Amino acid sequence: MIYRIGKELIFPRPVDVEPDGLLCVGGDLSVDRLLLAYSYGIFPWYSFRDEKEPLWYCPQQRFVIFPDEIHVSHSMRTLMNKGVFEVSMGECFDGVINGCAAADGRNVHAGAWLGDEIIRAYTELHRQGFAQSVEVWQDGKLVGGLYGVTIGRAFFGESMFSLVPNASKVALIYLADFMREHGGSIIDCQFETPHLKSMGGRYISYKEYMDIISRD
Repeated sequence: MIYRIGKELIFPRPVDVEPDGLLCVGGDLSVDRLLLAYSYGIFPWYSFRDEKEPLWYCPQQRFVIFPDEIHVSHSMRTLMNKGVFEVSMGECFDGVINGCAAADGRNVHAGAWLGDEIIRAYTELHRQGFAQSVEVWQDGKLVGGLYGVTIGRAFFGESMFSLVPNASKVALIYLADFMREHGGSIIDCQFETPHLKSMGGRYISYKEYMDIISRD
């Protein structure tokens, strides 16, 4: 069953969710609605050219990375130790979210979801301290990174990009190391990809997921 929501700041309980995780349609991308959504593991994902309203997803099997389970290959650790890249956090959110939107021509592909409305919404989340970015630099140029929403000790990943090999991996490793050192609990990857699975991503149930993010 797919629900329709309106202006009221509310979401349906995530039961009888569609197999792909689709829960409801409608609402807006205000800061308050986004924060409420993420507190229940719900997130917006929709083609900005094809849909007039946000679609909201809540998969019942959650693909996550625990910071202390991040897999770092020997070659990746060697690369990072060589100092090929410099990494920062929160210094260039605009550059990262726009890089995620445009890298590899994503914004012109069918089904592109990171359009102007999403960019504005998450930039405002960042301005208010609820979204964060990790930037990867090479020779003073932004070559990769990731961004997501931060609530409590959880990081809800939204997107990542690389303009050179391994840049997004470096960003994810940096994030996991930072979270491990500062008491972070979980990185929500939203959907499985071979890239994320190779770095330690695995599925947990929605119940276990909510138990973890609710502790914060």
